[in-house]
Amino acid sequence: MDNMSFRTLYDVQQLLKRYGTFVHVGKRIWDIELMSSEIRRLYEGGLIDKQTFIRVQLVLKREHRLEEKKQEEKDRSK
Repeated sequence: MDNMSFRTLYDVQQLLKRYGTFVHVGKRIWDIELMSSEIRRLYEGGLIDKQTFIRVQLVLKREHRLEEKKQEEKDRSK
């Protein structure tokens, strides 16, 4: 695709916007899961290349883990 760097969830959102996809479910972890699904569709549809797909999925997996960790810490503090 292009040499856009993907380091944050915002970067992923900007890529999705290019294809007319705006994700806001209301809970960050759900947004991340939906973004992952949408990125997979773009890849399977040939709109993004394999390298972009992999880089974006790595960002999404990292963000998902961070959200899970935040939720676990929140649950423990109750």
